[in-house]
Amino acid sequence: MQSASPITFRERGVDEHHNRILLVEDDPDVGPLLEHALLQAGFKVHWVSSASEAKELLDERTYDLILTDVMLPDGNGLDIADAAKARGLKALVITGYAFQFPKERLAQHDVLLKPIRPGELVGAIERRLGT
Repeated sequence: MQSASPITFRERGVDEHHNRILLVEDDPDVGPLLEHALLQAGFKVHWVSSASEAKELLDERTYDLILTDVMLPDGNGLDIADAAKARGLKALVITGYAFQFPKERLAQHDVLLKPIRPGELVGAIERRLGT
């Protein structure tokens, strides 16, 4: 039985200047899984594990979407999403702790609740990027 070939950047129309995602996830078990799912879907991914790294990269590089966890060791992913939106970037927030934040604060962003299925994540990102 022949396995399906993975989606390539060429097939998805992704090049080095499009569909770049900054992934902000501090969990060493979750981060690699999210990164793998996004890479397999053809996205360019830059994974960092802290708010400070994310803020630094937002100042230095260009991304098409910021995918951030809410609970980070040195900050809040909602603040990262706010900073991204202020720069005209799209943001998607993921969390397993939605109940710890005011509904009004979470309602300002597109939120996915953990655990996340890879197909659900990729679909949500594609809808936000219009791909």
